[in-house]
Amino acid sequence: MSSPAVAQGQIPVVDDVVYRRELLQPGFLALLMTQFFTAFNDNLFRWLVVPIGQHYLGDTQALAWGAVLFTLPFLLLAPTAGFLADRFAKRSVIVTCKLAEIFVMLAGVFAIWYGDVYLLMLLVFCMGAQSALFSPAKFGAIPELLSVKALSEGNGLMAMITITACALGNFSGYQVYYAAFGGDKTLEVFWPIPLSLLGIAVLGWLVSLGVKTASSADPGRVWKMNPIEELRPSLRVLFADRPLARAALGIAFFYFLALLFQVNIDAFGGETLGLNKGQISYLMPMLVVGIGVGSILAGWTSGAVIQLGMIPLGAMGIAFTAMMLGITGWNVDVSSAEAAGQAFNTTALWLFLLGTISSFFYIPLESYLQHRSPVEIRGTILSAANALTNSFMLISMALFAGLRDGLQFSPATVFLIAGVITLPVVVSSFACHATAFSQFMMRVLFNTMYSVHLHGYDKLPERGGALLVPNHVSWVDGPVMCGFAPRFVRFIIYANFTRKPVLSWFASIFRVIPLSPKEGPKAIMKALRDARHSLKDGEMVCIFPEGAISRLGRLMPFNKGVLKIVQGTDAPVFPIYMHGLWGSKASYRNGGLFKSPFRWRRRVDIYIGDPLYNVESVGALHRSIEKLAADSMRDQILKRPILSRQFVRQCRGSLFRKKIADSSGLELTGGKLLAGTLAFRRVLLRKVLKKEITNVGALVPPSAAGVLVNTALALSQKTSVNLNYTLDEKVLGYCLRDAEIHQVITSRRFLEKRPLQLDTEFIYLEDLKEQITRADRLIAAAMAYLLPACLLERLLGLHKVDRHSCLTIIYTSGSTGEPKGVMLSHNNILSNVEAVNYMFSLKREDALIGVLPFFHSFGYTISMWLVLATPPLGAYHFNPLDARVVGKLAEKYRGSILLATPTFLRGYLKRIDPAQFRHMWLIVVGAEKLPEDLTSLCQQVLGVTPIEGYGSTEMSPLVSANQPDYKDNYGTQVFNRIGTVGQCAPGVYGKILHPETFEELPLNTEGLLFATGPNVMLGYLNKPDKTAEVIREGWYNTGDIGRIDEDGFITLTGRLSRFSKIGGEMVPHILVEEVLTGLLEKLAPPPAATSDETAAPDLRLAVTAVPDEKKGERLIVLHKPLGFPREELLRELNASGLPNLWLPGTEGFVEVPEIPLLGTGKLDLRGVKELALQLVKN
Repeated sequence: MSSPAVAQGQIPVVDDVVYRRELLQPGFLALLMTQFFTAFNDNLFRWLVVPIGQHYLGDTQALAWGAVLFTLPFLLLAPTAGFLADRFAKRSVIVTCKLAEIFVMLAGVFAIWYGDVYLLMLLVFCMGAQSALFSPAKFGAIPELLSVKALSEGNGLMAMITITACALGNFSGYQVYYAAFGGDKTLEVFWPIPLSLLGIAVLGWLVSLGVKTASSADPGRVWKMNPIEELRPSLRVLFADRPLARAALGIAFFYFLALLFQVNIDAFGGETLGLNKGQISYLMPMLVVGIGVGSILAGWTSGAVIQLGMIPLGAMGIAFTAMMLGITGWNVDVSSAEAAGQAFNTTALWLFLLGTISSFFYIPLESYLQHRSPVEIRGTILSAANALTNSFMLISMALFAGLRDGLQFSPATVFLIAGVITLPVVVSSFACHATAFSQFMMRVLFNTMYSVHLHGYDKLPERGGALLVPNHVSWVDGPVMCGFAPRFVRFIIYANFTRKPVLSWFASIFRVIPLSPKEGPKAIMKALRDARHSLKDGEMVCIFPEGAISRLGRLMPFNKGVLKIVQGTDAPVFPIYMHGLWGSKASYRNGGLFKSPFRWRRRVDIYIGDPLYNVESVGALHRSIEKLAADSMRDQILKRPILSRQFVRQCRGSLFRKKIADSSGLELTGGKLLAGTLAFRRVLLRKVLKKEITNVGALVPPSAAGVLVNTALALSQKTSVNLNYTLDEKVLGYCLRDAEIHQVITSRRFLEKRPLQLDTEFIYLEDLKEQITRADRLIAAAMAYLLPACLLERLLGLHKVDRHSCLTIIYTSGSTGEPKGVMLSHNNILSNVEAVNYMFSLKREDALIGVLPFFHSFGYTISMWLVLATPPLGAYHFNPLDARVVGKLAEKYRGSILLATPTFLRGYLKRIDPAQFRHMWLIVVGAEKLPEDLTSLCQQVLGVTPIEGYGSTEMSPLVSANQPDYKDNYGTQVFNRIGTVGQCAPGVYGKILHPETFEELPLNTEGLLFATGPNVMLGYLNKPDKTAEVIREGWYNTGDIGRIDEDGFITLTGRLSRFSKIGGEMVPHILVEEVLTGLLEKLAPPPAATSDETAAPDLRLAVTAVPDEKKGERLIVLHKPLGFPREELLRELNASGLPNLWLPGTEGFVEVPEIPLLGTGKLDLRGVKELALQLVKN
């Protein structure tokens, strides 16, 4: 039986980039160089002696004796070599062996001086002995210098170094011989050559001093003089572990073939191809260079995993190429120089391919043998494996002699026989590693289609059971996980997939666990039991907890039965998030399977979270994967081009397609928009903007002109400050001084409607338009339409822009004090744009109706930059209350996306013709709570369910949002949970903390909402103290009270600033306001809507609090004239079900003529508070 380790086929490792640094450590590099000098000297000396011996002993005898004498010490000294590698530090053995090599080379000088060929053959034996003692220490040092994560590539490098040295030594030996004996030269005049060998040996010894290994593995081990007595127990230890024995036999078979090929190449070149010795010397390097290239390729292909799945592929390749060499030899024609050259080239090609593919057989076996050998007896096992290897090499020489001298077979037939001998190994390797081979082929396939990057693989256990729990967004999630899992994984999948013709074969190979819910609870429990038993047996099990592919790419609720798998086991649960497959052909992005465009080498990142033990709820598991999802999006944002570069590319991709339009009738294609932006930029930089000024103000409504102003400032690398024109002049003046704004871009037409007297220089768009020359227009058009986008970006200097530099400053409304300038970077805005595009899969056919002003963060980020950096068209109108114009705009441009407040949406539903909104599929509302009756009304009028989102300027602005539910023939996937503000946006992660202690609270517990992500602002302008108050270690304090459920949905219950602590209990103002507003509408319905569609909504009351000596605070209700007795309202309020502590007393109701509002129409919280304090005091 095979052990789980071999059946699994792979060994777990860490991150696929970090581990490569180990290969550059000085100790390992010294070992590589030591091996290079050792192998080079061995082969140079050996292949110098062999042609000398051929002169005296004959070709076949010299080859055979040279191979036997060099190989025999590996067999005789294997026990001693293993003893030395275990008894002493491997560095000591390596250095001593290199010192011995110096003396052997010194003897070689005298042997050649005296011209004694037999002494030279004896020294070949001595070099073999030195290498035999060196080998276990060398291979044993590799796992001491490298972790398992780097073993495959480390062994690949070692093999490449070895083969390169062998090739150079082989070639040099022949070439030196013929250079020395080209005329009448004799051995006596050949003695300077060994002096160079002596120098190489000395150099190798010096380099070996840099090798650093661990101390002795078994310092108490006793040496036995009888090698046979020592060898038998070593072999018993090796063969007691069947997987190790198979690995050792595989390595031995590799060297069996290697030596057979090596000696046969000499005969093949001479007899079959008719080459002389000098020409033959060019054939062997083709084989060894192929092995070197294959070693590097095998190590690189393995990556951070020991891939036993490569073994069958390597065996099959060896058999095929060996046979092709035989067939080539049978059909060779050397009658002409051209035919001989072609035969030589064909042979060289097959030898190179043979060497390359054979490394796929050898490297995983050698890495596995090193890794799986217990540390304390690693030298013993490696020496036993060496003995086995060299026994096979002796058999190889005997077979070569028998085939050539006994049976008189041609060299071509020898190659063919070698290929036939390999066929049983091919069958055996497939039988042993069928699963690993399938995993490897999946890895190769998906690594070819995708650029896969692994993160956190060091967290997975080397052995033992583990439950893997990844997200599920595409049909290839399972195969990708299978191909890149660090070891064999059993998947739990629906039984109906395992019964399909092709899939059933894969299901049996991968031993999938079928789950059949349709067959009832017993079938489900059986699948869970099978999975649990696999965990107990030390296997990895994978289950997709969502139970289906997410049609919108977001996390869905997890099945609660997932955690039953680990009950009764100590197996950890590993959350996994796969990023990048959403949007592939195998996902449902863009409305269905295979509808997304195929992109070759799409980047896929697999994130492994920390192990979870004793998980109490699927909510905790869901939260862990949410965190990984946020981390992955944060990483991906850093790889995306900044917004201004994406704007250039989107315009170039829609040169002749409408990109923006507005209610004035102005329409701009992508080409015209880019050209207009470039023309404006030229004028601004040439005549208007001062170089020393960074911040430039803008007083422009949402319109095509407003877009041009902002894009021109972005391409000019200036920070735009879109000023809130609804504020009074005093507050606007404060903003100008705070941001040090000396120039404001606006239009005379705008200032006619909103006259302002500000201490700044106004730059009028009408004047800028007149200052654009014909040259400006021609140059801008040429750059926009003709210049390659990449060159245009560099010409504009966009490639140098720091993504973390400030792109814009947006001032808060000032509802709780002075407006604060929120500094938002390129990366902040980009992260929100990418998040929205990820959530809603925006298409070229979409049109966004932009009614939110650009001084509002949602208007700036979503209405403007989302349009500029993604495919949809943007259609703008400056007044969000003008329902009639908004309806016409939506009808004209087939508006499909609308961002609004609930108040604006209610006005549209009352005043527009529903046919004007017939293309709407996405309506996102925010800034106010979405009333249930408005949801129902929108469904009745438009057939669309509005979804609620949530954000703040400090978060650029999006924090979370619902998504439309997905319905198809298979059912409905719910992504819109009414009453919540949805799940955190991609890249954003939220948590709930205690408002006073700031301790993290459990799920479904109300507290203070904190959020983090790449969209957290840079800070408040000139207010580091205020910034420190709201940002704690990258977490933004939203100031909102809410809770997060087990599926990641956020429910808000109010703002901390709108809570009062009364009698030790937190009382929410907003909930009291909502109840009172409902009672007002019941007792005295609001007057009919005014004919003025642009009128602001009427706010009839507001709740605030004032200090109270007894309870700390008490509620105050400011209200307009009621029109009915106040006692009636109090009676209804007492019967509403609110806690008594939340009920304002009779004296808490204060009538006012108007409720304080900001210019934006939002409640002026500071004004309400000050008015209440003044009225109560009076």
